[in-house]
Amino acid sequence: MTTTKRTKKTKPDRRLASDEHMNARFDFDAVFRAKPVILAPMEDVTDAVFRHICRACGASLCVTEFALAEALVAEESEALQKIRLAPDDTPTAIQIYGADASSLAQAARIAEQAGPAYIDVNCGCWVPKVARAGAGAGWLRSPDAMVAMARMVVSSSALPVTVKTRIGWGDESDMPIVDLARRLEDVGVRALTIHCRTARMGHEGAADWSWAARVQAAVSVPVIVNGDIRTAQDCQKALDLTGCAGVMIGRRAIEHPWIFREARARLEHAKKPTAPTLHERVDLCTRHLLALQAARGTRKALTAASRFYAGYLGKQPDTAPYIAELRASRNLETALEVLHSLTTQQPYAEQTMRDLERTTRLERSPFGEEEY
Repeated sequence: MTTTKRTKKTKPDRRLASDEHMNARFDFDAVFRAKPVILAPMEDVTDAVFRHICRACGASLCVTEFALAEALVAEESEALQKIRLAPDDTPTAIQIYGADASSLAQAARIAEQAGPAYIDVNCGCWVPKVARAGAGAGWLRSPDAMVAMARMVVSSSALPVTVKTRIGWGDESDMPIVDLARRLEDVGVRALTIHCRTARMGHEGAADWSWAARVQAAVSVPVIVNGDIRTAQDCQKALDLTGCAGVMIGRRAIEHPWIFREARARLEHAKKPTAPTLHERVDLCTRHLLALQAARGTRKALTAASRFYAGYLGKQPDTAPYIAELRASRNLETALEVLHSLTTQQPYAEQTMRDLERTTRLERSPFGEEEY
């Protein structure tokens, strides 16, 4: 009787970081002493490609898309891909979310293997399908449970743990955030990012930065102010008004990633920076599209890039037809031809020359007349 030798199945490669990953040398305290300008975690936005774009534009630190704890524990490939970091993807924090404290603690241990700068727990996502399930901002409905969860995650992780949250759920007579922040600090949370709206507000209404000021006054850990920060002037104003350790920028980065260099120019050198020229805008759009194509393939790249065209190009004269053509493109070559034509058509060549002349003028006088 002959026996057939069974071939042992090999598991897919679950390695999340190479041994030389640079986040291992991240100095948490030093970075937050330097008033960082941070790219916020945004689902289906802050992938490795966009983090690279924003870092090239001056982001001090980036945060990944939020990864579902249960999906990481189950080793689902999509979730693992979200937290996989290349050696040059630094400094980057990994954000996790979920409604179960035990799963979050396990996910933190898994995320550590990717070599991030730190682990961030999402307690601020207001999207109904997330918050109603108890994840994200849903934790704000039970501050006691949120503190217990944070204690469990902190105790499970060898890396610093931070929390991103909002000022409250929205129906409280008094917003819980100041007392909650003290309690989170007590269980070992190393920093807090405060989006200065309630969960029920979503993105509606004005962010009230005074809550970030109250939190920073109540705790000794760094507090990052978030919400309605759209210009370098906003960054300066938010830090001046709140005394916070840094700022986090979300939606504005999607349409204008240059905000990071603009903010840092103002904060670090007291300069108003120059606006990106048309050539810079087209070049960034081209590099973003090509990087997406390399990462996702052509079809998915064209779909993903379409959300960025209006922000990158939309405020330039007469670009609407070109943006429409880009969104209608069904292959990479067509999209690249449209982008190239933006800087070779006569009206746009003239606009580029005006941009360059204006840049030279502003460089001679760093305190230019406009805020971008």
